[in-house]
Amino acid sequence: MSDLAAPNIELVAVEVLREVLSHQRRMRGGGCTGEVCPQCVGHHLSAVRSAMESGRRIDFVLPAFPTKSPNPAKVIGPLPDLAEELALRFLNSLCERITEIYPPGAAILICSDGRVFNDLLGVSDENVSGYAQALEAMITEIGATHLEQFTLDDVYNGAGHEDMRAMLSAGYAPTIEELREEVRAGGAPLAMYRGITRFMLEDLSGPHYTGTRSALQRKCRALAYRVIQRSRAWGELLDGLFPAAVRLSIHPQPCATDKMGILLADTPDAWLTPWHSVAVESGGRFTLMKRAEAEEAGAKLTFTAGRPSHYAMEQPGTSVAADASDSAPAHHEPWR
Repeated sequence: MSDLAAPNIELVAVEVLREVLSHQRRMRGGGCTGEVCPQCVGHHLSAVRSAMESGRRIDFVLPAFPTKSPNPAKVIGPLPDLAEELALRFLNSLCERITEIYPPGAAILICSDGRVFNDLLGVSDENVSGYAQALEAMITEIGATHLEQFTLDDVYNGAGHEDMRAMLSAGYAPTIEELREEVRAGGAPLAMYRGITRFMLEDLSGPHYTGTRSALQRKCRALAYRVIQRSRAWGELLDGLFPAAVRLSIHPQPCATDKMGILLADTPDAWLTPWHSVAVESGGRFTLMKRAEAEEAGAKLTFTAGRPSHYAMEQPGTSVAADASDSAPAHHEPWR
């Protein structure tokens, strides 16, 4: 049982949610108000309060960090780089700040969903495995003790990768027609569909694609429904496995819904994520940009421990180092 008295639990729960929602990824026109949305605080209050009443840590579930985009105009390569590292450091530091508010603390279960729909994105299962393994090593290396990783492989241990996706869809996915009806009704489902279609078009329009733009647009519209279908199935599975956890999302969310959208980085595009971009340093601060845009802006590729890490804008009177292992901001929180 918690040592907190009932009135104090309420106050502390609100303070925890205010900390999380200070990094909220909002949907344009989604209904949120104020710097920290009071409606969103109230919607998630019972879940946080429940954890506190039993004296346990607050568990968050975040479907994210799937695999790198297959488009070389957006990313450096197939493995996690500084874009992911900065996001992981931010998430861990968020849990540390929650622990200062509520001593039993918090943890974020990163539900790496690359295996859920990598076949739709043209990414191999080998690259998904490599990304997940490298991400786990990165979590350990940076000492992110509040972060844990969970994948589809943990659900269907020993099954083939195609079988995993088939079992997930058979058990939890809505039909495509049900999703089409939701999208036709407009609102958040339509915004999600358009955002995913745009990302699919960008991801699949790399140098390997030789067809027409219109044909690719048609393909991406159809694939977007399947991505949403698989994503919805993954979410339903996670809800069943972790019913007491507070749900986070890397996508913008409408006000007072079951998921809280959370920003992982400083970026002008609310849909841009570390796995669709590169980290770009300028004047000691980082933002996310697509690789081609970073290069067009004059940023130079920077290496850490011999591996490509991020891009840096050369400042007057300075030069971009070939290896930034000593200069990379190990504990910098650029979007706070």
